[in-house]
This record gives sequence, C-alpha cells and structure tokens, in this order.
Amino acid sequence: MHSKKQDPVKYYVGIDVGSASVRAALVDEFGTVVAHADEPIEIWEPQADHYEQSSADIWAACCSVTKKVVGGVDANQIRGVGFDATCSLVVVDKQFQPLAVNCEGQNHRNVIMWMDHRAVSQVERINATQHRVLSYVGGVMSVEMQPPKLLWIKENLKESCWEKAGYFFDLPDFLSWKATGVTARSLCTVVCKWTYTSEGGWDDSFWKMIGLEDLVKDKYEKIGNHVLSPGESVGKGLTPEAAKDLGLPEGIAVAASLIDAHAGGLGVIGADVKGHNLPCENQPITSRVAMICGTSSCHMGVSETPIFVPGVWGPYFSAMVPGLWLNEGGQSATGKLIDHVVRGHVAFPELQSKAATSAHSIYTYLNSHLDLIKKSLPVGFLTVDLHVWPDFHGNRSPLTDLTLKGMVVGLTLSRGLDELALIYLATIQAIALGTRHILETMQAAGHHINTLFLCGGLSKNPLFVQMHADITGKPVVLSKEVESVLVGAAILGACASGDFASIQEAMAKMGKIGRVVQPNHEHKRFYDKKYQVFLKLVEHQREYRSIMHSS
Repeated sequence: MHSKKQDPVKYYVGIDVGSASVRAALVDEFGTVVAHADEPIEIWEPQADHYEQSSADIWAACCSVTKKVVGGVDANQIRGVGFDATCSLVVVDKQFQPLAVNCEGQNHRNVIMWMDHRAVSQVERINATQHRVLSYVGGVMSVEMQPPKLLWIKENLKESCWEKAGYFFDLPDFLSWKATGVTARSLCTVVCKWTYTSEGGWDDSFWKMIGLEDLVKDKYEKIGNHVLSPGESVGKGLTPEAAKDLGLPEGIAVAASLIDAHAGGLGVIGADVKGHNLPCENQPITSRVAMICGTSSCHMGVSETPIFVPGVWGPYFSAMVPGLWLNEGGQSATGKLIDHVVRGHVAFPELQSKAATSAHSIYTYLNSHLDLIKKSLPVGFLTVDLHVWPDFHGNRSPLTDLTLKGMVVGLTLSRGLDELALIYLATIQAIALGTRHILETMQAAGHHINTLFLCGGLSKNPLFVQMHADITGKPVVLSKEVESVLVGAAILGACASGDFASIQEAMAKMGKIGRVVQPNHEHKRFYDKKYQVFLKLVEHQREYRSIMHSS
C-alpha cells in the first residue's frame, strides 16, 4: 500500500492599508490566517479637516509587513497577492513621482486621505448640478469621494499639482500599479468613488459640467481608461523590483484590488452558515449585510437587481461580488468617535491607570465597570436618561448631511469613572441606532435583510456587538478570523492565481463563521424607545439650526 502524497498547501498574501496602519497576512486556501503583521503609517493634519499621507511611506510599510509574514513558508507555495486600501487619493507626476497635495509644497505628502473634508464647497457645487451620475451615490455625492477632491486640487493647487499631475490613483489602484507596473484600475474603486459605471464607463458630460473637462481630453488616461474586475489578474504579476521589495518571487499573480471595506465584506458575507440556525440559511446572499467597523463603519448589502436607496451609495454593479449590485451605507466616525469621547473625558487618566493596573485594555475595563454599576438592570438600560446623536463628523448615511453635528442629552455635573462608562455606553448605542437607521432605509427601498455579518476592530468589542444585535433585532455573525479584511484581500489573490473558478467559490471556502450573537428580544421595547428619541434628536438639531440661521 502506497500512501497518497498530499498536495502542498497553497498560500495567498493579503495586504490591507487602513487609515493608521498597514497590515499583511499569509492566508491558506482554507481561509486560515497563518501569519500576521502590522506597522503604523503617518498621518499629517496641517489644518482642520485636511488629512494627508505619503504613498512612499505606505509602500515601505507594505513591503515591511509582507516580508514578516512570508518568511516561514516555501515561497513556491505562495500563489497570489491581493491588496485593499482606504479610498484615499494618490497624486503622482508623469514620471510617477509624488506631487504635493498641500500649499506647503511637501511632495512626499501626496495622498489626500478618504476622511479629508477640505472639498466641502466643491461637493456642494457638484451636487447642485443634479447630474444623472449622482443617482448612483444615493442622490448626493460625499465630500469623501474623488471628484470634489480633484476639483479642489484644480482650484487651489493649479500650477504646483494639477498641471503637473500625470496620474490620479485611488490608493488600492496605486498599490496594484506599484506591484505590477500596470496602471489598470479596479472596477470597485472607479465605480464607487469616481462615478464610472459598469454599463457606460465615464460620462463626459459630468466631468465637463463640474469643470474638469481636462480629464476627458486625454481619454481619461489620468484617472483610468483600463478597468478590471476585482480579483482579475493584473499584467504579468509582480515585477522584479516589487518582488524584491516585498520578499516574494517575481511573477506571482497580483489581483485587481478592492477598497478596504469591500474586502471586509468579501471576507465575511459569503461564508457557509449551515448548522447555525440563522435566518439567512438557505436564503440568497442578498439577505445579509456585511458591516465593517473600524475608524468608520460601512454597511454592505447586495441585490440581484439595482436598488436605489436615498442617502445610501450605489447601486454599483459587480463592485464587490461579481454579478450582484452593491449598496453601501456608512458612518464617517465610529471607532474614532468612541476614542474621542472616552479620551476627552476628565476621568480618562483614572481609567487609563486602573486599566493598566488590571492588565486590561481601556475598553475591556469599561465593559466590566458597566457590569459593576448596572445592579439588577440589563446593562443597556443604564442610559435611560442619556442619549447621543453620533454625527460628530457629519452624516454619511442615510441623511447625507455633512453639516450635522454631534449631540449629547442628559449630562450632569458628575465627573467620575461611572459617568465616563455611561457616556461610552450611550455612544456605542448611538452608533448601533445609526446602523438601524441605515438598515431601515435600505429595507424601505427594497432590500430584505435578516442577518448582520460584522468584522473590523470594533467587532472585537463584545458590548459593541451585543448592542448591534439588540438594537437592530438581528443576529450578528462574527467571522472565525478576526482579520476578515485581510482574508478578503487574500481571496482576491486566490482568484488572480486561478486556483478558484470564481470569487463566490473562494468566498464560500475561505470565509469561516466563528460566533453568532443573538439579539435579546426582551429588550426590544426599551430600544424602540431609544430609537424614537434618536430620531427626535436630529429633528431638534435641524429645528434649532433653522431658527439660528434664519434671517
């Protein structure tokens, strides 16, 4: 008897560029993260609402983390590389050298970050056109998309940047260019952030109407006239230079990339749910929403036919899952908001000290402190008289109102740790109520959603997860691999390698369920009331603003 020789395991590298760090993972063909590394990247904030990065700094971090994760395996078993990144704007000249996106002329700062809100007046003018392409972004373009940023550059840095620019890349596409030398763009980035449509391509009339007719003249070479589907193989794979930088063999398949949130969606939304007693079992994938929650949050829902949802981006055809339309809701500040509220509180030094003494993170300590003060009440009920409206950085969905501000109702003169814990809880609840607002808007437009799939940094916080289950009334599925965004990026590399027939096949095999958190239906009445108050808060804000701004 001869024992059958086992085929060597196939591996894929997923590289994820987030807002503040770059991460890489070596992922096997079964979706297990075998090795993981991360490295911080720099953010410059030269003035309010201006956030900049350096593409050289980002690429150096990509190379560093990739070398760390691939060191322990035979390089011949690594079959593909996939990138995802924030939808930040990278500007380079005709020789691909960085160009300053700032008045200081600092060329290394050549990236306008996704969360940069400098182009407010530009986006207002773009929205005033009511051009037909805006129907694909919920009727109102966000300041976080690329056309207003391009218009800002033309109007503010015409000689130093606009006229010298050779290429404007979305960051995920910059990374695939850096790896392959090919300037092809991903359908995901150009459809979701640049107004390209999978049916009609670029709309000349839009760019001319908003004053960026220069981009039409060169047949869109600067912003992309060769578009690939996510997961499609780019060029001839890794160039010799990129292979050396990354510590990988030349020619390894490189996939057309995804925006980071979409990679997270890819990593979780297609997982096999058999045996978990979930309402989405034996239902199409369209019954699921993937929620990627980190610095900000994105809510990804797919449909077989286009659904136009007011205040929610899309529908975008094949932008995440090939063959399906994507709608994307979002909250501009979630993890960033929780940090802001907690670290800005007068009791934060006490929290820091006590958390350090107990060898816990500040959030684990806050969660256990809430358990101490709740007495016989369910923990969520502690905020019966404390309410937060979470739009400290404007509302992305479903109200698409950049001018909205955060609100807190129910403050007292108390300054201790109990009060910090309560405002932390109320902030998490406000974020979950915002999710409910987005889901209800999607459902009213025609989506049928029964299960939430969570990933990203905030999904590691059990209080955040439970509040989302209780407040939306839907079960929450957590993936087996916490780093779902990296698994999503690796799925792209797996598709580019040709080892899977389709992204759907790779999603089903490599996306794994970890834990399911069920909603506590006994708490429904309380959260229905909280939701009523939540909607009243924004009514009041609009009311008092109309009083203050009336002539």
